[in-house]
Amino acid sequence: MNRYSIIVACALASACALQAQIPASHIAESKQLFGMVNNNFVALAEKMPDEGYNFKASNDIRTFGQIIAHVADAQAHFCSAAAGSQKSVGAASKTTKADLVAALKASVDICEAAWNALTPETAAESSNLGFPKGSKLQALEFNTIHTEEEYGYLSVYLRLKGVVPPSSAGRGGR
Repeated sequence: MNRYSIIVACALASACALQAQIPASHIAESKQLFGMVNNNFVALAEKMPDEGYNFKASNDIRTFGQIIAHVADAQAHFCSAAAGSQKSVGAASKTTKADLVAALKASVDICEAAWNALTPETAAESSNLGFPKGSKLQALEFNTIHTEEEYGYLSVYLRLKGVVPPSSAGRGGR
């Protein structure tokens, strides 16, 4: 083996070692953020009155309940992809507040299990189950971002119904 081959082999080995180790502190902080986002999202789902689940902020978008269903199904998809086995909560077929909140909580349980199973050694492994293509950590972080995005939309729905979103309630509801 020539010197160039040894240098390339060492560089590849170093790159693989770096990719395989994501700091435990990053995983812990990302999991904490997931918890904060999902606590707010579940509280938001619970705060909307039953009749508000059919409410649309405008005629060309989904109802409040349809977005709750979308988030529950998406969370089950992203988080079970990170865990390595596809699971579903079947929220798209549900229409009542009680059923949708239950499906949402079931999706949060799937995500918590995926976060709890994630280690610095497994975080960089491929999620292998479709979008988003990438690592297990990326699938879980993408889920948090997606849930927070939908929370922003649904906060407007709550405000239009005269309900203060959970993340604003502690600040005087402004």
